[in-house]
Amino acid sequence: MALDPSLLERSFALVAKRRDELAARFYARLFERHPEVRPMFAQVDMAEQGDKLVASLGVIVGSLRKPDALASYLASLGRRHGEIGAVPEHYAAVGENLLAVLQELSGDAWTPEVARAWTEAYGVVQSTMLRAALDARPPQAAAS
Repeated sequence: MALDPSLLERSFALVAKRRDELAARFYARLFERHPEVRPMFAQVDMAEQGDKLVASLGVIVGSLRKPDALASYLASLGRRHGEIGAVPEHYAAVGENLLAVLQELSGDAWTPEVARAWTEAYGVVQSTMLRAALDARPPQAAAS
């Protein structure tokens, strides 16, 4: 599977202009559809978290042409998420949510080609982060 950096960059540039709306909609929808993740954010400043989300998406999209940098960044994110208790099911929920919000904010620019590109990209993000998250878990947590 080959990612399409140009298409993803153009698509992200469209929604990045609406960064506050992107972040707010992402978390509102996530908590509505997956309330089980809400406790992970109980002590979190959500405005700051929204900024982190959009910044991370920007780094990921900006690193698509630098596979080693992308893999390193995603592994670091995965380890951090593993340390705070993210489990494989969370990745599926986040992916479904992210794609839905990107589609919502993209409007007519969300074509089947764009949907495919984002789905493939999230697959790479998910698998790389999940490997690192599982490696970061303490041995007793990984065995359960």
